[in-house]
Amino acid sequence: MTDISVVIVTWNTKKIACECLESLRQCQDTVSLEVIVVDNASSDGTLEAIAEQYPEVRLIRNQANLGFAGANNIGIRLSSGKYVCLVNSDVITPSGCLDNMYRYMEREPAIGVLGPKMRLANGGVGDSCMRFPTVWNWFGRALALDTIFKRWGLFGGFLMTDFRYDKIQVVDALTGWFWMVRRQALDQAGLLDERFFMYGEDIEWCKRFHEAGWEVVFYPEAEATHYCGASASNAPIRFYVEMQRANMQYVAMYHAWSGRIGFWLASGLHEILRIAAFGLVYFFRPSERASAAYKVRRSVACLRWLVGLRRPYRPRGVSDQQPQCS
Repeated sequence: MTDISVVIVTWNTKKIACECLESLRQCQDTVSLEVIVVDNASSDGTLEAIAEQYPEVRLIRNQANLGFAGANNIGIRLSSGKYVCLVNSDVITPSGCLDNMYRYMEREPAIGVLGPKMRLANGGVGDSCMRFPTVWNWFGRALALDTIFKRWGLFGGFLMTDFRYDKIQVVDALTGWFWMVRRQALDQAGLLDERFFMYGEDIEWCKRFHEAGWEVVFYPEAEATHYCGASASNAPIRFYVEMQRANMQYVAMYHAWSGRIGFWLASGLHEILRIAAFGLVYFFRPSERASAAYKVRRSVACLRWLVGLRRPYRPRGVSDQQPQCS
């Protein structure tokens, strides 16, 4: 059996996807790897570049954009590794990262999902852990309490702004940029939920691992670099709305009707306050007008969706069915 199967989903990210694959090729790790790339109908030459430059990679060509969950599930079904790594196409994996994570998973059989420390392109540490959403932390986010009181656990909220990313810790959820998943845990928790197109599936999947009795662990002893949002940058407003839709979809799955109302109100308040704040920036800081105008448009689009005036971005071919593990 292969030690690790690495599954990478691509969508119009030719340059960075090739850099991602090159980093895996250059790794000096001792674990055995298979690399599976699932392409979501790219039109920028991503497929051709990977096929030409990385013939050792198993390349799957989707005829439509199936989203993050749908495409990753295709790769998972084809994988044979004892562990499955889902790695974003804009991640650079240094030598030693996979070895380190593999050895730790082997020593800690209670762990179902392990996530490394995220290094940003500027060398900083990225946020890669989340708490499960509650009405309290959603309102805290809307009112920016997690920014104003970012080191207070009471206000650290959904995005865990109080977390220092300097210790190994069991967490509620790991963002989907880089996961190492134990095959045994995967067989119990099931595949990613394809009703989520992009965003939200990470929280929901981690929820199922917890419910199946597996630990979800942040592991800062291994690091990789994440360029953040390469695919989403191709349609930023659409994907922003999709993120909010995914959050509300998760809430509908795991919260009672009273909680859903609270989340809806907090989400609407969040966008209204952003429109007001960036509207002021637009008028009083001319040098920041372009950025402020974009953020106002983004929040207006999301607010329109929340009140039913705008449909979220859902490309053709996206399944609304619950995936079954096979």
